[in-house]
Amino acid sequence: MKGKKAKRPEAEGAEKKGAKVADSPQEEVREAQEHAEPKEAEKSVVEEAAEEPCKEAMLEGRLLRLQADFENFRKRTLREREDLYRRANEDLMLELLPVLDHLELAFHAASKEVDHPVVKGFRLVGEQLQQVLQKFGLQPIETEDVDFDPNVHEAIQHLPSEEIPENGVIARTRAGYMLGNRLLRAAQVVVSSGPQDQSPENE
Repeated sequence: MKGKKAKRPEAEGAEKKGAKVADSPQEEVREAQEHAEPKEAEKSVVEEAAEEPCKEAMLEGRLLRLQADFENFRKRTLREREDLYRRANEDLMLELLPVLDHLELAFHAASKEVDHPVVKGFRLVGEQLQQVLQKFGLQPIETEDVDFDPNVHEAIQHLPSEEIPENGVIARTRAGYMLGNRLLRAAQVVVSSGPQDQSPENE
């Protein structure tokens, strides 16, 4: 039997060359991908750079909205606290007004004993109480030598007067008070209707 002939070097080289030729399409695809990857990376970097200003603007707008919400919350909280403080003061003052009324009536009843030590002591206590309440905004409504003001006065009677002009306040029957710029209680007053009409005498 004849032995197999050894392959020639030329044949082996041709086979290797053929194998290389057979693999060349894959290499071309791989090379194309390798060339495409840097381009895609460059494109993504450009897109990210273009998106950065949009993100910054969005974050800045969100920050401004949060600042506005916080400022509105702060103002609302301060307003609610002031309203609560004002209502608490009003309730307390309204409870104390009858006490002031009774003190005033007592002073009028003891007007003939103004020099009595007890009367002087109570008068000092009443003045001190008025001063304390004034620190919290309580102010008496003026009723002497003024015209009737429906915004702060309550007319309980109209009387003719030769001395007080028409619509002037003749007397006060109950004190009125303001709490800051708000009317706490109107002052009850007697209002002048002017000089009394003189009917002509019968001849």
